Amino acid sequence: MPAKKTTSKSNVWTDEERAAMQEAVRDKKRSSGRDPEAQRAEGEREVLAKIAELPEPDRGMAQKIHAIVSSVAPSLVPRTFYGMPAYARDGKVVCFFKPASKFKERYATFGFEAGARLDQGTMWPTSWAMTGLTAADGKALAELVKRSLG
Repeated sequence: MPAKKTTSKSNVWTDEERAAMQEAVRDKKRSSGRDPEAQRAEGEREVLAKIAELPEPDRGMAQKIHAIVSSVAPSLVPRTFYGMPAYARDGKVVCFFKPASKFKERYATFGFEAGARLDQGTMWPTSWAMTGLTAADGKALAELVKRSLG
């Protein structure tokens, strides 16, 4: 018997995930070949533009996070990461904000990538679910970001 041809698309990735991957490619292309100051300025513009596009409550949380990270870790360079606000050191993302609206999820996430120096024993958290950002949460987040720098 001849093999059956499949004409349906594979449902491995959601539309939102495919869009995020396409944004990651655009992010990489935009940042390659720019001097550090140009990367910082362009990254700041891109992050602020992404934040402005977000619906509430994601926008409010992202604005607070941007202010916190910018004040406690000015060495981190703002940039986008899969189309989300992120902050990098030496071209590698250290931390990022994933809005709930990005993938139609119940909560937003603030996360750290492998470059963050949060090691604590043999196991430690690398992301936090967020439905809001209180003053106490902001202080805790600021401490985590400071600690992630090593």
